[in-house]
Amino acid sequence: MSASAIVDSRLQTRATELFGVDYPVVQTGMGWVAGTSLVTATANAGGLGVLAAATMTFEEMVAAIAEVKSRTDKPFGVNLRTDAADVEERVDHLIAQSVKVASFAQAPRPDMVKKLKDHGVVVVPTVGARRHAEKVAEWGVDAVLCQGGEGGGHTGSVPTSLLLPQVLDAVDIPVIAAGGFHDGRGLAAALAWGADGIAMGTRFLLTADSKVPDEVKSVYLSTPVTGTVVSTAIDGAPQRVIRTEVVDNLERTGLLQLPRAGLNALRFRKLTGTSIRDLLTEGLGMKKNQDLTWAQVAMAANAAMLTRATLVEGKLEVGILPTGQCVGVVDDLPTCEELISRIVAEASERLDALCP
Repeated sequence: MSASAIVDSRLQTRATELFGVDYPVVQTGMGWVAGTSLVTATANAGGLGVLAAATMTFEEMVAAIAEVKSRTDKPFGVNLRTDAADVEERVDHLIAQSVKVASFAQAPRPDMVKKLKDHGVVVVPTVGARRHAEKVAEWGVDAVLCQGGEGGGHTGSVPTSLLLPQVLDAVDIPVIAAGGFHDGRGLAAALAWGADGIAMGTRFLLTADSKVPDEVKSVYLSTPVTGTVVSTAIDGAPQRVIRTEVVDNLERTGLLQLPRAGLNALRFRKLTGTSIRDLLTEGLGMKKNQDLTWAQVAMAANAAMLTRATLVEGKLEVGILPTGQCVGVVDDLPTCEELISRIVAEASERLDALCP
């Protein structure tokens, strides 16, 4: 049975109304992973797919948005980097293309929030602390994605079970729960907490619609729940990844990796076609907005290269594998349609059991 064939009013939340989707399930804008195929499949299955434009050039983003719009008439989102040199141009393009949702890993500026909202674009930043949720809510964002420490990639130390209630108590806008969610029981639990839906990254990476190489997906599927580590050795910020020999080497060598990080930053520039001027501008933006040192800026570019090496090129021997802790309990590769159908059915069953 498809997700679209199942109707449960208890799964209609402020988030489904805000996003214009059937189900309160969000596929996060994972860099190098959330491409047109995954976003389209998620949207057509009734969830909110979010395009990972943060790791695309402007031209690639324009082409990707056009492709998604040609493959679905459902709402979708686009993830942006607030500190990108061309973020204003990207915002203008989202507005021109009537993209439904703009998501941000970092807090967008208040003027950016206002501009997007004035043109009907829903603004959803990711937060990892109560104070961050309070700040962006004051700026007028439409919703927040609250990610607990179980989440993949850059993440905090507070588990979802503690962070989510704090954020729910702090703001009165829709809250999307993230960090450890992978099934319908999790959706039912999030709704019981008071959230308006769930967001998942790793679970959508491990679908048939994800373009991550099969050999890389096999590594994810074979990773136990204890097989991840939160490391600052990759780019200076805490990031949850699968524990591999590459990560262990980075942990051991520490600052000795910085010269190599600088070289990889230049490789990343060539890969994306970014000019030296734009690279420096973006670096200055990262330093200003995230209070990073130049060494950390170089490491951040290095992290992008290491992630792309695995998730796009399948080079397991040189790359890293960002992941949520739920990787240890995922054991199959359904289509997005099958996954969302399963989640919706399981959530309804759990709600039935709680309120017979």
